[in-house]
This record gives sequence, structure tokens and C-alpha cells, in this order.
Amino acid sequence: MPRTPSSPVLLAGLLATASVAHAIAPKQFDATIPSSLPGTPRQWTYASGAAELVLAAGVAHPRTRRVAALAAAAFFVGVFPANVKMAVDARRRSPAAVQAVTIARLPLQLPLVLWARNVSRGAAG
Repeated sequence: MPRTPSSPVLLAGLLATASVAHAIAPKQFDATIPSSLPGTPRQWTYASGAAELVLAAGVAHPRTRRVAALAAAAFFVGVFPANVKMAVDARRRSPAAVQAVTIARLPLQLPLVLWARNVSRGAAG
């Protein structure tokens, strides 16, 4: 399978890497969880990491790729509020470089959504 920008292998790798990051450095993800959600931030951190791992496995497997890639696109939309919260929080108490990175990250969510959608469209029926 070629590793083009729309490659399902790369998308699965990105999701798996993010999943591992949630497990080994949960504190940084806990800070992005909106306080309005029920439960603890750590529960949400681990749940989203687990979801990323499931999505990675689904995208990697040809038989589940179409549905998993669409679910990944929805997941990327769903975690956008956490990215917004991170940017807002950084404005209050972070160095300018961190503020810039968190703000610059916001529009990157759209290419992730489009990438997952393209992987879904390219999956075998």
C-alpha cells in the first residue's frame, strides 16, 4: 500500500501514536477536557485514547476502513472543542510561543477531517 498523504496506513499510525500519547502523558490531555463534561478529565483522556486506538485498528484493516475512517472524521470534529479550550487556556497563562502553537493548531483540524474522509472514500466497497 503506498504511503501517500491520503494513505490509510499513515492515518492509522497517527491515531495509534495519539492513543499512546494519551496513555503515557495523560496530564497534558487532562488539561484540555472541558469542565462541563461529566466524570473526571482523566477518564475522558483514557477514553479518547482508547477510541483513537480502536479507530487506528479499524482504519488499518481493509474490511472496516470505510466506516472507521468516517468515524475518525467525526472524532476529529468531536475533539475540536478541546483544542479550542487549549488555545483559550494558553492565552491566559502561557508564553507567546505556546499561545501561537495552540492557535495555529486549530485550523489543522480541518485537514485531518478531510484526510479521514478521503481515506473512507478510497476504501474498497
